Amino acid sequence: QVQLVESGGGLVQAGGSLRLSCAASGMTFSTKTMNWYRQTPGNQRELVATITSGGSTNYADSVKGRFTISRDNAKNTVYLQMNSLKPEDTAVYYCKAYSPGVTGFYWGQGIQVTVSS
Repeated sequence: QVQLVESGGGLVQAGGSLRLSCAASGMTFSTKTMNWYRQTPGNQRELVATITSGGSTNYADSVKGRFTISRDNAKNTVYLQMNSLKPEDTAVYYCKAYSPGVTGFYWGQGIQVTVSS
């Protein structure tokens, strides 16, 4: 059974940092492309960051230079280091796993990040 479990969210002041983790099980993690998305009430999920199985990364313009996605295949975990947080980063953050060219993907349950001004 595939599971993605996010952790590390919470409340932080503007300018602060948080590191989100997403632990995967039930899949061949090292072959997956991993994404972090975020969603605010009434809005669609926004793609924040991507890391491929080969370690290539990509970021939304809104987080470039502040967020860093990384992965540890030995721990089946993907991370999102978030620095210089802004109130507009407040959202529920989700991780997603998929294999390019293969039907199907998996979502975590989401974790709240709140940045106070």
